[in-house]
Amino acid sequence: MTVWRPNQTILVKVIGLAMHKGRLLAAEVYNDAGDVKGIRPLGGQVEFGETREVALRREFQEELGTDIDIGGSWRMFENLYEHEGNIGHEYILCTSVGLLDERLYSEERMVFSEDSGSESVARWFSVKECKRGEIALFPDGLVDIL
Repeated sequence: MTVWRPNQTILVKVIGLAMHKGRLLAAEVYNDAGDVKGIRPLGGQVEFGETREVALRREFQEELGTDIDIGGSWRMFENLYEHEGNIGHEYILCTSVGLLDERLYSEERMVFSEDSGSESVARWFSVKECKRGEIALFPDGLVDIL
């Protein structure tokens, strides 16, 4: 297992809110012991010269091999957080997305590789459970707009 730590720079990231039948597509977030500590929607860092739309499409292509429809308005979060004693700081742009590979809506578990080479798992999670606090949803405040 790869141990992940936040960058010590401010990052700009994009995430896509893919919803289906009251569930949100999200990747598991692990602590150092390998336990799931919460979830985050799919997406990643905006690279220099990319628009937010290009970055979000690239991330979904890299992670799930699918194109997406981008819909709805964009929201932005300033995310200051702590992970395993290390502080992270990022600006996150998010919007609703639709998956063009409709088979993914029926997949229980999707495994993909992060940029670091570590394996990640994406699944469909109940929005109700996120709203009740039964599942930690990152970034903080995202649950309020679901």
